[in-house]
Amino acid sequence: MTWLPIFTRSTEQALSGWPPPVLDPAGPFASSITTLSWILFAMAGAVLALVLAALWVALAGSQRLRSRLGGTRVVWLAGIALPVVVLTALLIYGLSLTRTLRTPPQPSDIRVRVTGEMWWWRVAYLDRAGGVAMMDANEIHIPVGRTVTVELESSDIIHSFWVPRLSGKIDMVPGRRNVLRMQADAPGVYAGQCAEYCGGAHALMGFMVVAHDPDDYARFMAARARPAPQPGGQAARGAQLFQDSGCGACHRIAGTEANGLAGPDLSHVGSRRTLGAGILPNNRGTMIGWIGDPQSLKPGNRMPAYSTLPGQDLTAIAAYLETRR
Repeated sequence: MTWLPIFTRSTEQALSGWPPPVLDPAGPFASSITTLSWILFAMAGAVLALVLAALWVALAGSQRLRSRLGGTRVVWLAGIALPVVVLTALLIYGLSLTRTLRTPPQPSDIRVRVTGEMWWWRVAYLDRAGGVAMMDANEIHIPVGRTVTVELESSDIIHSFWVPRLSGKIDMVPGRRNVLRMQADAPGVYAGQCAEYCGGAHALMGFMVVAHDPDDYARFMAARARPAPQPGGQAARGAQLFQDSGCGACHRIAGTEANGLAGPDLSHVGSRRTLGAGILPNNRGTMIGWIGDPQSLKPGNRMPAYSTLPGQDLTAIAAYLETRR
């Protein structure tokens, strides 16, 4: 994929699921798509072989062979009847194989709403009533063995949500809510990517799904629900700078006065594996660089540069954001 060359080795280690292997399913919804893909590859190979054989007969076959394989009967059988039978059978089999992808959500499903933005992913974990229980960005955490219903929306233009190892891909269309189901059979990090061209930074619009053992997932969600500790020292100064610099007008941090919705929710940014929707490993150095000049790292994104802030202020803000776990 075109965005891989900008990744450093530390980024790949942070992601560990990148690049996403397309034909290596890790759940039941992706398995059906992979099976269908191999069948289509085999069919394409068989059709190619038939076409090459026909071409050889036409160019190098004997007159007798050409006359036997020509005529109206062969055209009807090989040119019309065979494609109709094969394609109809393939259509019926494909629909039956992938029918679970469109199964209505079940009450036992975990529900997550993902909104495509230019060029990042807004993530909301929903409660049973459909209300927002927790906000995040660019990462989705799920338990192993549980089906997850993902509600997909877009706030601007058409994006496409794709986690190759867990499910198929589906477009995110402004003004419409599409639904996709996915499931992971083993713990791990599963990379995803926007699969619909959506502008200059489209290739830099990645995300990840992190699958936990059920007990680990319960502990993870419980930790997210607890209030963050009050920052001290340099982080406390960073918290004040965060407010004074106007960061809270675009970003939300739970439990603080920052309630902006234009940019990613930063309530748990310190625990994320990457920054910038998958383009940088998340550490203090990359956080300082991102705040100071995000346009040089991801051209076209909507965050302004804060190059006028001195280095010690950028460091303090990064130290504060590190505490948000």
